Amino acid sequence: MFGFGMPELVIILVIMLVIFGPGKLPQLGASLGGAIRSFKKAAEEEPKHINPKDEEK
Repeated sequence: MFGFGMPELVIILVIMLVIFGPGKLPQLGASLGGAIRSFKKAAEEEPKHINPKDEEK
């Protein structure tokens, strides 16, 4: 996973805890999860054509 091991993830989590505080971490995790979920949903959908004239050619 991008070369991150358990020690690196723990350090990142501690830094986030110091910066955002314990009250904001659940909100931050929920918004991050929602963003990942919507990205996956958009990646699975059919691509939409921006220029319909290009489709006719």
